[in-house]
Amino acid sequence: MTDGRTGSRVSDLRRTVAINFVLSGAAACGACLFTNPLEVVKTRMQLQGELKSRGSYQVYYRNVFHAFYTIGKVDGMAGLQKGLMPGLVYQFFMNGIRLGSYAVIESSGYIHTNGRVSAAKTTVAGAVAGVVGAVIGSPVYLVKTHLQSQSTSSIAVGHQHKHQGMILALSAIYKQHGILGLWRGSSAAVPRVSVGSAAQLSTFSSSKELVVDLQVFQKDSWLVPLTAGMISSVVVVMAMTPFDVVSTRLYNQPVDHLGKGQLYKGFADCFSKTLRKEGLMGLYKGLGASYFRLGPHTILSLFFWDELRKLSQQFR
Repeated sequence: MTDGRTGSRVSDLRRTVAINFVLSGAAACGACLFTNPLEVVKTRMQLQGELKSRGSYQVYYRNVFHAFYTIGKVDGMAGLQKGLMPGLVYQFFMNGIRLGSYAVIESSGYIHTNGRVSAAKTTVAGAVAGVVGAVIGSPVYLVKTHLQSQSTSSIAVGHQHKHQGMILALSAIYKQHGILGLWRGSSAAVPRVSVGSAAQLSTFSSSKELVVDLQVFQKDSWLVPLTAGMISSVVVVMAMTPFDVVSTRLYNQPVDHLGKGQLYKGFADCFSKTLRKEGLMGLYKGLGASYFRLGPHTILSLFFWDELRKLSQQFR
């Protein structure tokens, strides 16, 4: 009898994990469809003037709106959706694992202390979930960065890899540099996503609880996760942008025949070189684009995630 109950609990846990994975991935993909053009703009602005002091390079993208207009004019509207396929694949698997893992941790009661959300526990849970997702999704993020940086020569910034698509890019990198080549740049992905995930999920859980406590909206209102997502997005962008700049540059840098980066040795080297050559603002390049991209993406993905979880619970 005990074995039967244990087997049933294990089966229920597996089903819960699978549902959370799919719902989390679907929520992130829904957000990605809207925010991918802003990801292209953000990537270009972060690579513009790489390792050059202010005023010593040509500025193709003056701000997020000018970048949006310039890319659309020169590369066409399709240029604003470059890297969409790897973007969707990355969001589904990375956020499926990240948000799905966090949902399981949350439902287990781990993030609560005496019935209240614990800031320390949500930060740790968010960071751990983020690291797992970042490592698994790193090869696709590498290709996404390469594709989104590719442009017509008249407005090109950063190294141009000349890939023809996601599958061909993954195949070419594997043939040239082996399996480890696909995880090049992951040293920056781990701190980037762990910091961003910890900031996002801890502030989202705490903000939801605060909004409910203040009775601004009804507890089950869709405006609760939407408001919490808006608060979370500001914290995420400020905490994550320096790591995002370093991550973009490490992923996009040219490599030698051994697969070693020609500009940076790793995360610490890229961080220090950017700070030394471009100053503190170099680490916040594309901040406006980062918010226009990360802000809506955070709001939409967390909103979709929360609402889809509610919907799934109604059918159990």
